[in-house]
Amino acid sequence: MEKLKIAGGYPLKGTVRVSGAKNSAVALIPATILAESPVTIEGLPDISDVHMLKDLMEEIGGSVEFSNNEMTVDPSSMISMPLPNGKVKKLRASYYLMGAMLGRFKKAVIGLPGGCHLGPRPIDQHIKGFEALGASVTNEQGAIYLRADELRGAKIYLDVVSVGATINIMLAAVRAKGRTIIENAAKEPEIIDVATLLSNMGAKIKGAGTDVIRIDGVDELHGCRHTIIPDRIEAGTYLILRCHW
Repeated sequence: MEKLKIAGGYPLKGTVRVSGAKNSAVALIPATILAESPVTIEGLPDISDVHMLKDLMEEIGGSVEFSNNEMTVDPSSMISMPLPNGKVKKLRASYYLMGAMLGRFKKAVIGLPGGCHLGPRPIDQHIKGFEALGASVTNEQGAIYLRADELRGAKIYLDVVSVGATINIMLAAVRAKGRTIIENAAKEPEIIDVATLLSNMGAKIKGAGTDVIRIDGVDELHGCRHTIIPDRIEAGTYLILRCHW
């Protein structure tokens, strides 16, 4: 078993640069699937989740460049390739591929999310949202199958406040026909960050950061450049290190 040995008691000083928010990164990258031209995201953290998502974007036909914390995804040649196994099952946030691929291709096959062991994280609210938009959702041999002839806007009330479900429904709804209203939506900064990216791509979203989000679907989204928000958890950790108790 690996161990960390820490000799404390020394005053800390200096400056640090806070990384891009991990919880935004894992949603922003799948969101690029919805565009028809290249999307560049600046300030991404250089972590394994980002590299796995890069590989998944390439697996479904995207052209991806990632260096110096900047990723450019050209989604123009992407296809709705089934992803029942492999890296998709190693990444908890792989469920964002469901909303993004459903929004663009009206179908997706995604392996049930894996990743860190932080207790049960059901995706029932995600599925409730997808079904309200007109998709059929089935669990077949450990993978989620999503199919829709078309997606239509709907009023969706989340029984539990969920960042993941709020973002996933947003991803599917931005290219649905008509208006979608998400009630009891999550209000975390990551919601606003994803909504900002989607808006820069041409989506029509109001209310991100409040508990009611309104989305008017559009037929097409285009590329853009976006800078990710800083990671508030990392920033808070450094602040705690400086505290004198």
